[in-house]
Amino acid sequence: MIIETKKILKLFVVAGLGSLVIQSCESDANNLGEQFFASGAATGETQSYDVIAYNLSNNDTIQSDASRISQATLGAFAEDNFGMQKSSYITQLRLSSYNPDFGTNAKVDSVVLELKPIYASDSATTSTDEDYIFTGNVAAKKVVTTYPIQKYGNNKSLTLKVDEVDDFLYSTEKKYYSNQKVALGVNLATVPLNGKVSSVSITSDADSKELLSRTVGVRIPLDAQYFQDKIVSKQGATELKDAASFIRYIKGIRLSVVENDGYIFRFTPNDTSIKMYYTYDTTSNGATTKTSAVYQFDLGSSNTHFNQIDYNRTSAYSTALANIDTTNGDERLYLQGMGGAGAVLRIPATEIQKIKNLYKNENIGILSAKIRLYTDDSVWNKSYAKPSNFLVKYANLNDFLADVSAMSLSSSYSLVKTSDLTSNPAYYDITITQTLKNIIEKEVENKDLEINVGDYLKSTQGTLLGQNYNTRAYAPQRIVLVGSKTTNQNKVKLNIIYAKK
Repeated sequence: MIIETKKILKLFVVAGLGSLVIQSCESDANNLGEQFFASGAATGETQSYDVIAYNLSNNDTIQSDASRISQATLGAFAEDNFGMQKSSYITQLRLSSYNPDFGTNAKVDSVVLELKPIYASDSATTSTDEDYIFTGNVAAKKVVTTYPIQKYGNNKSLTLKVDEVDDFLYSTEKKYYSNQKVALGVNLATVPLNGKVSSVSITSDADSKELLSRTVGVRIPLDAQYFQDKIVSKQGATELKDAASFIRYIKGIRLSVVENDGYIFRFTPNDTSIKMYYTYDTTSNGATTKTSAVYQFDLGSSNTHFNQIDYNRTSAYSTALANIDTTNGDERLYLQGMGGAGAVLRIPATEIQKIKNLYKNENIGILSAKIRLYTDDSVWNKSYAKPSNFLVKYANLNDFLADVSAMSLSSSYSLVKTSDLTSNPAYYDITITQTLKNIIEKEVENKDLEINVGDYLKSTQGTLLGQNYNTRAYAPQRIVLVGSKTTNQNKVKLNIIYAKK
């Protein structure tokens, strides 16, 4: 296929200005423009080459402690390609102040766990009660704004459980993986989740003064008697005197769901809190009255927390992962976040040699190189959101591809480009132009590539934080791609555009 030379040259010029936003964002274009187009005699051609692609087992395990989960997951989802994936959340909790004084005759009224799920902020519904009566017989207006939780899976009902943890969770320095199990103690709550989060605002009718304000979240009532016995009644005891004693006394809690199919949602773990509402006696001028107070427990970044993820795999998935063909590749690639499988991509030495021969004998310059992967619509035509990105690195290494390093300062560069992901099939293009140029032109080793579901995290300045800073541990998406050992016309391919005189 001949590519119009002037269009390619135009891409070079735009790339040189650092603002290329379509198809090819690679820095190599800057070095090729004058060399191949000065005489006006260059042509651009495309060529496809075979790629070996096979599944990569991650043993259904991933590091899932606080160092890897700026967002945590909770819920369960089952479908017929990957089976069931179920996520629970385990965390320590600490006192906000040690050796607390709850006052005389302190009595716990209620205890509430507050979760902050990720929600659809553009889908709010509001209900207003103009005749609301607030505590103390105050005429007020109550406004409740409700949003749907962002879900991956089916819109089914879930039942949330909160249980005491009976295993010591050590410190935040300890690594935890998603297959870690914990012993459980007493149940603190079993409540239905309606898939929504709400904020509440109550203002006085008399002067519009704000009487109560609750930010968006889910409030889960916990067993008040447990906190009466374990916290308030222990006032002055050694268990409450310091952090080391307390985290061995109350070791933590686990949040889980009862069901095995529904949806998985994400929340911000460091914003999770427990508030204990209680009263105590206050005596003044011989009169004793009940005074209300709130004590907040710390469930934030100073605590160990991690996701525990369980699976019940389908036979198709299990068979595919038990029979990986690293020589010829696999028929289908099963990619799944949160510890599920990834894939390995290899450009065979025979294909590399073909490109080297072109470079040597026909004086070509590689303008663009992309590995294209199609979704397998024979088994994956679901309405569930497809992954929007992949993590791509050299296999068994933690280095970014040469392409990422070369274009790290370009805001327009994208390692993975996609077609319309709502269509079936859809495809992903992984840009490896600089990587391939280095192999062909500089005799750099042809390394296998490893891909997984997830996004790389960036700093506030927009630069990548590092290979291990990514969303893979809390990315619930999954996809089945066409592999290489197949007659499917959409099998994985390396597509290059090159210029020659």
